[in-house]
Amino acid sequence: MISSGKEQIEFGMSPCPNDTFAFYALVNGLLESPNSYRPVVADVEELNRMALAGELEVTKVSFGVLPEIADRYWLLPSGAALGRGCGPLVVGREVFSRDELEGEEVAVPGLHTTACRLLSMWCPCARPVPMLFSEIAQAVAAGRFSAGVIIHEGRFTYRSHGLCLIQDLGDWWEEETGLPIPLGGIVASREMGDVARQAAMDVEASVRYAMCSPGEPMPFVFRHAQEIQPDVVEQHISLYVNDYTLRLGEEGRAAVLEFMGRCGSDHAGGLVLEFNTEPESG
Repeated sequence: MISSGKEQIEFGMSPCPNDTFAFYALVNGLLESPNSYRPVVADVEELNRMALAGELEVTKVSFGVLPEIADRYWLLPSGAALGRGCGPLVVGREVFSRDELEGEEVAVPGLHTTACRLLSMWCPCARPVPMLFSEIAQAVAAGRFSAGVIIHEGRFTYRSHGLCLIQDLGDWWEEETGLPIPLGGIVASREMGDVARQAAMDVEASVRYAMCSPGEPMPFVFRHAQEIQPDVVEQHISLYVNDYTLRLGEEGRAAVLEFMGRCGSDHAGGLVLEFNTEPESG
């Protein structure tokens, strides 16, 4: 049950290095804010499910689920994973053409993820099969699937499983749209009123804190990381925590709206919560 004005807000975040880095200050009480935040750390598809059920007030979600929750949640203008050269990868034991993947089972990190949405845009006849993102590379390498869509640290480690690149879905998106690829963002319940606006300011402050003191969050990051090789973690953070994470900006907003439109959603306005305006009614 969501309640506005709660002294402590449950904040959903993934264990991935970009989230634990960017939101380190937020969930460790290092910000001057009337809000306090208790982290709920879960795989992004579990966070998507919780948002669909309205179980969290503020949470990271895939942009793939945003069309289904935009009537109940604001997208905050900070905290997003969005950029260029950082999209999900379709990988396999050998290279297939898009036509050869039609009708084939492809492992995806959840049916509500951006990765799954992008796969369906690129190859509509592929048959997505959901599984935990950290298990996809091993499952494809073992021959359980013709291909898989990998995200997060898998982008840097899939070759170690003997896999090869079939399609970089980020490259495909950028060629199609000319825009950066929107992967995930922070949403806040529209029931929270002004508390949601404070949460938006707190998220931005947390991202700025991490960018200004990049070494401080690292013990917290490694405590949660699936992949603990320092070079992989550092590559992950530098790729997914960027200027769009601090603020979406006009180009980031355009990318989100383009993605929403291609998912069949018409939320052209009233999607992003601003700092300097009163929250609109839900």
